[in-house]
Amino acid sequence: MKKSNFMEVTFSALSVNEGFARVCVAGFCLQLNPSLDEINDIKTAVSEAVTNCVVHAYPKGHGMIALRCEIEGDLVKITVSDKGVGIKDIAKAREPFFTTKPSEERSGMGFAVMESFMDEVDVEQNEDKGVCVRMYKRINRLQEQVSNA
Repeated sequence: MKKSNFMEVTFSALSVNEGFARVCVAGFCLQLNPSLDEINDIKTAVSEAVTNCVVHAYPKGHGMIALRCEIEGDLVKITVSDKGVGIKDIAKAREPFFTTKPSEERSGMGFAVMESFMDEVDVEQNEDKGVCVRMYKRINRLQEQVSNA
């Protein structure tokens, strides 16, 4: 029987809440007994997704970020979404080193970092406004490979 569970939290799009988001997801994922590397990968990807919302989604003021984490068996699905200004060209935004804020010394590596630490990353515009980032990671895959060897 597969484990199935989820949690949702909504918080202000403030940089001080990036750490809160990391800890929420990390704590929730502990039920799968992830390795330290796996939990650090997840925390880094969540940090990048939330930071993108904080920096880009609400240039004219305050907004909210929605975070959802689902577990289905050994699969973790993390959704970070906002109702901000959206991304004009998602394909371009996903290119390494592309940034719309070079004057703020942004590296343009947010999506590349997310993709390097997660198994899959999907980015799309929300139905009304804003952006939705979905990230997927299988937990304990390395342990299974060692056990089957």
